[in-house]
Amino acid sequence: MPTLKAASELAATASQPYPNDSVEYRAARTALLAQEIELRRHIERVAAQRRALPLGGAAADYEFRDENGKTVGWDALFGTHDTLVTYFWMYGPQRERPCPMCTSFIGSLDIPSRDIAQRVSIAIIGRSPVERQLAFARERGWKNLKFFATVGDRFARDYRGLAPNGEEWPALDVWVRRDGQVRHFWGAELGGTADPAQDPRGAPDPTPLWNILDLTPGGRGTDWYPKLAYEHGV
Repeated sequence: MPTLKAASELAATASQPYPNDSVEYRAARTALLAQEIELRRHIERVAAQRRALPLGGAAADYEFRDENGKTVGWDALFGTHDTLVTYFWMYGPQRERPCPMCTSFIGSLDIPSRDIAQRVSIAIIGRSPVERQLAFARERGWKNLKFFATVGDRFARDYRGLAPNGEEWPALDVWVRRDGQVRHFWGAELGGTADPAQDPRGAPDPTPLWNILDLTPGGRGTDWYPKLAYEHGV
């Protein structure tokens, strides 16, 4: 691995003032840039460590229903790829409407899923019938994602989407197919690890909603959360 330049050195070289920057602003921005470089490097290190994980446990032969009402297995979710990303969303039969945060996340996947699907498959899984999931997808204008319904609750319970008390949780997972066998590769396990006063998040957070807000002075806020609809359509 090549020796990397110090982040502070790179920041000092790259930092260029915008019109009317004060000396104080530019100094603070350069210091922040060094931290952003370090963060990028740390994200790369974490990604490399994730890629080096050994294979997780073998997955059971779960059954799902596709948009045609057909009962299918893993092959339908994997398609032509040997890697599959699934997102189990909080939209069970008991819910009148889906979870707003799940909705925001899935919406952020819809358009880029066309690019992502060139390398891996993506499937959205819910406990509600597929036709109900698709009706909401059409309402939101989603066009590119594939939706599946669980057959029974075994999959949701096994992979942390459904608690023993019946409460639903979102679950983002990665699966691989090796020698005809499906293995769990990675799952988001940061639930319950948030620091005091911190909004729960991934590492790195895969949600554009929060990533964009984190660029702003107000950040995520302490009394705001996404909704399914806003006043005046905004």
